[in-house]
Amino acid sequence: MDRHESGLTGRTAAARHGEVDADARDHEQAASRVSSVSGPASRDTRVTDGAERRGVLVAGDAERERIAQDLHDGVQQQLTALRIRLGLAADRFGERGEIEASEVLRGFGDDVDDLIDELRGLAHGIYPALLSSFGLAAALVSAGVRSGRPVDVHARGVRRCRPEVEIAVYFACLAALDNAAKHAGPAPVSVHLSDTGGALDFTVCDSGAGFDPAHTQVGAGIANMRDRIAAVGGTLAVDSAPARGTRVHGRVPDPGWR
Repeated sequence: MDRHESGLTGRTAAARHGEVDADARDHEQAASRVSSVSGPASRDTRVTDGAERRGVLVAGDAERERIAQDLHDGVQQQLTALRIRLGLAADRFGERGEIEASEVLRGFGDDVDDLIDELRGLAHGIYPALLSSFGLAAALVSAGVRSGRPVDVHARGVRRCRPEVEIAVYFACLAALDNAAKHAGPAPVSVHLSDTGGALDFTVCDSGAGFDPAHTQVGAGIANMRDRIAAVGGTLAVDSAPARGTRVHGRVPDPGWR
């Protein structure tokens, strides 16, 4: 929205459609190897521990969605209404020739605009609206743009699937992107989503420094990625080697195409 725009019609229309415009903008921006693979757990205490972790992750994802929806339906809508009222009041003062008061109210409106933008960014970080509205490709493109690093997303022809699968794959890819940001340096990162008919495949690759899995302890990030994908019936592999980058690959059979 043009911060210097005056007049009731332009400001209130922008206020009412600001959220849609922001989502649309995100969507347009959206236009020796050693493997560590998740698989069936052995029948020991790790089975229970893994099931508990997966249960916590699934419950956490549901809570993320609820909080993001509450922010959208509650606080953000109230702030948008406040911004509209400030614009109306500024227009009325301006019509009466009280220019100074009008400008002060417009300044308050600009401050509310900034707050709404920050709140939208917070809600997006908790649970991206693009994921439920437009699917994995759009949500990951938006995440790549927000990361501030080169991220190419390739997902031509990928259908929508069960919400829990999309959530699991989205946050697994996000964790892989975060690991790349921490360890791959400025190397570009690519995300590939593939609809193979019977399964949803995803891969996150970077050409960074890489590591030797044989001499590197698996951290909580990789464990959480595995648990997320295992919770929806899939598997996840992490391939890396020194000076050869890192490749995270996952597959979810029968993802409930829709």
